[in-house]
Amino acid sequence: MIWNKDLQEHILPVITIVRNRRSFTFKLAASSLLGLIAAILQGAGGAIPGIGMLISPFSTAPIIISVLLLPSYGILSYLLAIFLLLLIQPSELFVFPFTTGAMALGIGYGFILFNKGWKVISFSSLFLCIGICLLLYVFQFPVLGPFLIEFRVVNMIIIYLFSLAYSWLWIELVLRLLPKLINPIKS
Repeated sequence: MIWNKDLQEHILPVITIVRNRRSFTFKLAASSLLGLIAAILQGAGGAIPGIGMLISPFSTAPIIISVLLLPSYGILSYLLAIFLLLLIQPSELFVFPFTTGAMALGIGYGFILFNKGWKVISFSSLFLCIGICLLLYVFQFPVLGPFLIEFRVVNMIIIYLFSLAYSWLWIELVLRLLPKLINPIKS
């Protein structure tokens, strides 16, 4: 459980390796490559029927890593992924900016801003919840299928609880995999 853990002690050593030991060119190229990977993974949802829907949630990871490289590079990767989705798979253009991409920015910035797990989870789940609500209730885009279309308080609570659980899952995954991904970069 990461609810009350100090996440800075897990994230800071990994971040400082990349931020201090790599050049500007490496960071810029890495963040653009991460934006491309995010767009390809998100585009798989519309390009490959069935299995693509299982692949597309993994577009969150490249954006989180890019934010951890440098926060401004995370936003550039996010915008690049949106632009590439416009070219590659326009049908996924509504989903990425408001759901997986927004949550990835929330998790990345949450790791940088907060030190407790519950704060990062709450922060990132708020990004995801707002994105889902915007899609459902402002743009009338059924991101969750035919469920929760009607605007009610109960639906908002269900969406937030889903966002909380989904963000928690992603934060656990990132905390376990990030040190393994960064170890090859050390050398």
